[in-house]
Amino acid sequence: MTVSPAPEELPHLWQKPAYATLLDVLQRLRQEPRIWGLKESREEILKAQAASMAEVAFNRQEIISFLSSIIKSGLPWLDSDEQREDIWEEASRRLSERCGRTAMGEIIRRWPFRDEKNVSSECGSDFDLAIREPPLTGDSLGLKTWGSSYVLAQLLPHFSAGPLAHLFLGDEPLDVLELGSGTGLLGIAAACLWKADVTLTDLPNIIPNLSHNAELNRETVEARGGRVEAAALTWGSDDYEGETHPRFRESNRYKLIIVADPLYDDHHPELLSSAINTQLSLESDARLLVMVPQRDETTKGLTQSLRCKLEQASSPLTLVEDAIASGEDDWGVGETDETDRVGFWWGVYRREKSSW
Repeated sequence: MTVSPAPEELPHLWQKPAYATLLDVLQRLRQEPRIWGLKESREEILKAQAASMAEVAFNRQEIISFLSSIIKSGLPWLDSDEQREDIWEEASRRLSERCGRTAMGEIIRRWPFRDEKNVSSECGSDFDLAIREPPLTGDSLGLKTWGSSYVLAQLLPHFSAGPLAHLFLGDEPLDVLELGSGTGLLGIAAACLWKADVTLTDLPNIIPNLSHNAELNRETVEARGGRVEAAALTWGSDDYEGETHPRFRESNRYKLIIVADPLYDDHHPELLSSAINTQLSLESDARLLVMVPQRDETTKGLTQSLRCKLEQASSPLTLVEDAIASGEDDWGVGETDETDRVGFWWGVYRREKSSW
């Protein structure tokens, strides 16, 4: 990420700074969207970013006061209304960047993937994925990239070399279905790291952004031997003309389903279990890979409910392997941008022998 050096000083409006001066200062005050990973905590990344940004040179409150003064000012000395609108818009953006994610507009984060351990041949070279997140409004949780997606994405080479290795022995690309894809980071990473054909799915209102991110990263995915596309799939719905794409009429066709952070309400475990049971192949080598952050007692309870639903499905699933991965979680992050280090439970499931 390239960050412009901080301005040496903040101009005083009473000095009537020129349009070019104000625009330059405002662009130098930009704060890039944050990312974090397994090895480097979000706190460490924030510190590294801050070292190259304006907060080193200026007190945070000083910057906020400067931005607020611009927004409140009529800027009468500038040459045109267009210049004034430019400056007001830039100042508003810089202010929103310091007020937490929900206050920000559209952002694009770049998520790095580094092949440090060379776990398997699927890893290949380093790459970044660009993921767009529209402004967060209402309860559109699928428009934000949650920490679990990145945590699980970084662990994908571990799974393809371990408990899922049997699925990657053939010459043909594996068809993978992701449920509740959100912004698509996990599924797009799977297409890259596994050289797989990945279908990203979510609610119809999430699909436009999901398709955008698939297209945004298509060159990276295809260069690494993968393929990715997006289609609507509403859990519990058989409306194949609206809420669910007609391709999902054919049931039990996917040998591998992946899903991260899918539980936000009491009815989600049953709906998700039903979708998995409908889409996962009945063959003995089919697998489900799921990850759920253990943020609090509520999410722990939802996780346990999902596990029970999977084991009690009409074609039951059996847990093959599970563990807890430690990572950063930004659920509920506000103005302070502080995060908690939480446990992310993951499990690999297969069909019970009676289902084969």
